[in-house]
Amino acid sequence: MPATSISPQEALIYAMVTVSAADRTITTEELARIGSIVRELPPFEAYTDDWLADAAQDCGKILRRSDGIKEVLALIKSSLNPRLYETAYVLCAEVAASDLSIHTDEMNFLGLLATALGLDRETCAALERGARARHQRI
Repeated sequence: MPATSISPQEALIYAMVTVSAADRTITTEELARIGSIVRELPPFEAYTDDWLADAAQDCGKILRRSDGIKEVLALIKSSLNPRLYETAYVLCAEVAASDLSIHTDEMNFLGLLATALGLDRETCAALERGARARHQRI
């Protein structure tokens, strides 16, 4: 049975898990970044790693369906206040940039997310650039 609603925190997790899985390979760096985001950022203050694993598994089940990406995008949009649309996008950009290689499939998902949330190209480019800058190595 398709999920009809998820919490805003779950929506952010679904977005990050989906961008990570877009290239069919979830790297250690991506998993570590998702975990640190959930441990460090204010939207996730009341959540634990156990909750993160459950949300990631639930998202994975939806993604395996024939229209899974569309369903996840609809859940993300319907579960977030519009003021959190940029937050969802930048968190996805952070996860995608965490292994220093943003793959075509990840960029395609970011494009789908931007379209679903009504984000303009300039905003998305700025959010992506900031994410890449934070993950550069010396």
